[in-house]
Amino acid sequence: MAQTTPERTDASSRSTGHPTRAAVAIGFAVLCVSYMLNAMDRQVFYPLLPEIREDFGFSLDQGGLLATGFTIGLALAGLPTGYLVDRLSRKSVLLISVLIYSLGTLAIPLASGFVDMSAYRLVSGIGEGMQATALYAVIGAFFFHRRAVAAGVVGVAFGAGVFLGPLVGTRIASAADDWRGPFYVFGAAGLVVCLLIAVTVSRAMTESVTGTASTAAKFDHVPASPYNRNTLGLGIACAVAGLVFYGFLGLYPTYLREELGFTAGQAALAVSCSGFGAMMALPAGWLGDRFNQRNLLGLAFVATSATAWLTYQYATSPGAQYVLAFLMGTFASGFLFTNCTTAMQRAVRPEHVGRGAGLFMLTYYVAAAFSGLLFARLVAELGWDGAGLWQLTVLPVLGLIGLTLVDPSRMLVPRSRADAT
Repeated sequence: MAQTTPERTDASSRSTGHPTRAAVAIGFAVLCVSYMLNAMDRQVFYPLLPEIREDFGFSLDQGGLLATGFTIGLALAGLPTGYLVDRLSRKSVLLISVLIYSLGTLAIPLASGFVDMSAYRLVSGIGEGMQATALYAVIGAFFFHRRAVAAGVVGVAFGAGVFLGPLVGTRIASAADDWRGPFYVFGAAGLVVCLLIAVTVSRAMTESVTGTASTAAKFDHVPASPYNRNTLGLGIACAVAGLVFYGFLGLYPTYLREELGFTAGQAALAVSCSGFGAMMALPAGWLGDRFNQRNLLGLAFVATSATAWLTYQYATSPGAQYVLAFLMGTFASGFLFTNCTTAMQRAVRPEHVGRGAGLFMLTYYVAAAFSGLLFARLVAELGWDGAGLWQLTVLPVLGLIGLTLVDPSRMLVPRSRADAT
């Protein structure tokens, strides 16, 4: 029988006092805006990749590695940042992270070749990884009962960035007649957001903690170590999710333009549709707080696989690709990303929430880092349809295998599910 011990929120905090509702609303809104900008920074590179490749003479392999290789920075930042946010000020980590990825973005148009552009992308990825780890640790602790819904709201902000980034970025590049323009604009915007976080986000919100000596017994069904069977199984699922979604994102605009003959604007709109689908993270999080997340993730893997099969095997018209890109964003980002990160936090005790977030970042983004290169190699060997078949349609089966290791009775159960049992 499933464990019915509910999650509980302790009133203790690492900072004195409690934020007002207005302070929470303003602070959370600013954090969501910062994460939306994070997503815009990531997404603007993909539709501009053909112009960047032409400018520098990069091969498809190099382009694929640049498109997704930056995520190794997110992965490398995950565990160290998770360790830090369990011990130091989360607000300080958030400020440093936004500063780092903004400077990395500003440096990209200054690159002279593949090596230094890769380095700048890596720096940007490290900052983005630090921010994501700290941000999900903040919401995991402060919104303890409804962490999946809160993660869903953050996912909506991320989806908005995925939607807006390609559209805004390509328009800025077109107006400037230079692919470098969007990177200057987004990098400068990040510095402004950094100041907003410093002024508007309350430390009483960011430094909230859950679970003390008096409540520790309520979590004794969860393994004491954050490195357990559930985090192993979820780690496999996270890695597969990263390989699939970033394998899709990294070269999808290139596939549309070079294989299907779409214009730059059509390709950007298709990528933006995937961002619109990623906004489905809110209902995905709502479901994750009310139903078995292992089963929900399994259904999302199946839906992602079916969507990828149609995308690369059958659909050739812009309208069909727009719909399928929306569905890919819905299942691969909205459902898989949101519920992978919150399930990983529920697989560890509250005092390890930062390391839970870090484990997600490590497993998801190490795989994502090489997804573009892997996809490019598969394209070279099997063509676009073959690459789409093996990496995006067949690979999700491994995610289902990883989920068989997960035991929901050894995880933290949200209050709503416990009360319904």
